Amino acid sequence: MNFIETRGNDGQRLEKVSFSSAILSPMSSFGGIYSPERLPALGADFLEAHLTSDYKTLARDLLSAFDIDIDAGVIDAALDLYDAFDDPSNPVPVVKVKEGLYVSELYHGPTRAFKDMALQPFGYLLASLAKARDEQYLILAATSGDTGPAALETFKNRDNVRVACLYPDGGTSDVQRLQMVTEDAPNLKVIGIHGDFDDAQTALKMLLGSEAFNATLREKHISLSAANSVNFGRIIFQIVYHIHSYLELVRQAAITLGDKVYLDVPSGNFGNALGGYYAMKMGLPVEKILIASNRNNVLTRLINEGKYDMRSTSLVATTSPAMDILKSSNVERILFDLFGAERTRELMQQLDEEKYYELTSDELKTLQAIFAADFCTDEEGLHYITKTFENDDYLMDPHTATCFKAWETQADKPLKTIAYSTAEWTKFSPTIAAALTGKTGMSDLDALQTIAEMAGIAIPEQIAALFGKDIAQQTVIDKEEIEQEILTFLG
Repeated sequence: MNFIETRGNDGQRLEKVSFSSAILSPMSSFGGIYSPERLPALGADFLEAHLTSDYKTLARDLLSAFDIDIDAGVIDAALDLYDAFDDPSNPVPVVKVKEGLYVSELYHGPTRAFKDMALQPFGYLLASLAKARDEQYLILAATSGDTGPAALETFKNRDNVRVACLYPDGGTSDVQRLQMVTEDAPNLKVIGIHGDFDDAQTALKMLLGSEAFNATLREKHISLSAANSVNFGRIIFQIVYHIHSYLELVRQAAITLGDKVYLDVPSGNFGNALGGYYAMKMGLPVEKILIASNRNNVLTRLINEGKYDMRSTSLVATTSPAMDILKSSNVERILFDLFGAERTRELMQQLDEEKYYELTSDELKTLQAIFAADFCTDEEGLHYITKTFENDDYLMDPHTATCFKAWETQADKPLKTIAYSTAEWTKFSPTIAAALTGKTGMSDLDALQTIAEMAGIAIPEQIAALFGKDIAQQTVIDKEEIEQEILTFLG
C-alpha cells in the first residue's frame, strides 16, 4: 500500500511513498503528513473469522490487509511485545461498567497508558528498519504525558536510534514526569520546556520540517523521524484495538455480530479517534464516534459548530492533562479523507496563520454524520469518578471520566457503547484520591497508597518503583533553546 500527502504534493517529493518511508520520514509537502492512499475493506467475513483470534493474530492480519512493506518476521517480533502486558492472552480487557456501557482498558502495558498499544510494536519496527539500513535516526517525541514515557520505554537502549522527548514542565502528572526523568539509557534525552504541550508539538513539527536542522543532522549522518501520532506507524496499531473491543462485545454476548455500537473516545491529539474512524470506514459496525473533551474543548466546537477557533483561547490546565491540547494533529487526516488535499491545505494553512478556520454547512453535516462531541469539566469528572467507584465498584482515571459525560449526552440510540480508558488510575492518583476522599493536596505516593487501600488493589511495580529511582534527566529550558539542546545531545 502507498501513502499520500494530506496537503498535496509540492513537486519536490514523491507523490506516493511506502509505509516504511512514511514512518521513517513522517512529514510531507506544505507541512502536511501522510495518510493511506486507500483503506482495505474488511467486512463481516474478516470480523467473523477473528471471533476466536487472539490479539496478536488480529493485529497481524490487519497489518497484512494494509500490505505494508515490512518483513513478516519483524512484524511478528514487534507484536510479541504484547506478551509483556499484564495478560498476554488478552492485553486489552473490555469490562462492563454500566448497562450499555463497556470500558476498553488500553493501559495494561509497561507505562500504564494506551500509548503502549501502538508505541511498543511501532518502536520495534522503526528501530529494525534503521538497523537493517545501517542508518542512524533521531526520533523526536512531544508529550502531554503519555507519549513520552511510552516512546522512551520502547526505544531505550536500541541500536541506531536516539530519542529527544519534549514535555511541558509542570504540565504532566508527577508519575508521568518521573517515568521520563528517571530514564537513564544513553540514547535518551528528556527535555522539559517552559510552555505547554502545543508549544512542544509546534517545536517538533518545526524541527521535522526545518531544512537547516535536517541539513545539520545530515552532516552528522543522522536522519529524523517522530514518535508522535503525526507518524502513521502509530495510527496503524491504534486501529486494531477498536476492532478487538467490538469483537469482545460479541464474545461476551453483549451484541450480535453486525450490530452497531458507539465508540466513545477521550480526545486530545485525535489519534485514538482517528483509529476508530479508520476501523469504521474499513467495515466495523459503528453508529457514531463520540468525542469526549475536557475544558480545552476546541474539538467540541469543531464538531458541533464547524469552527476550529484558537484566536481567543488559551490552554487551560485541567485534571485530565494528557488532553490539554488545542491543536489536534490528526484532525488533518480526517479533513483529508473527507474533503481532499486541496481543501485540507487551505484549512490547515488558515489555522497555522490565523488560528481559525470554519467548515461549510455541507462539510459540517458530513462531519456530524460520523462524530458527536461534548466536553467534561473537572468538577463533572470528579463526580463521575466518585459515583462510578461507589455505585459500580469501578476505578477510573480522569480522562476516562470524560467519556461518561459524552455517553450520557451524545449516545442517543439504545446501542452499546465502548468507552476507551487511556490511562491507569496510578498515573493521576492525587486527582482520584481527592474525588474519593475529599482531601486535596496529597502527594502522589500518599494518594497511591490511599487508593490502593480503599480499592483493595496493589500498586503496580512499574509505578511503585519510580519513587526510589534517581533523577537522571534534569534539563528544563525555554522553547527557543530546544534545537541547540538537541544538537548538544547528539554531539
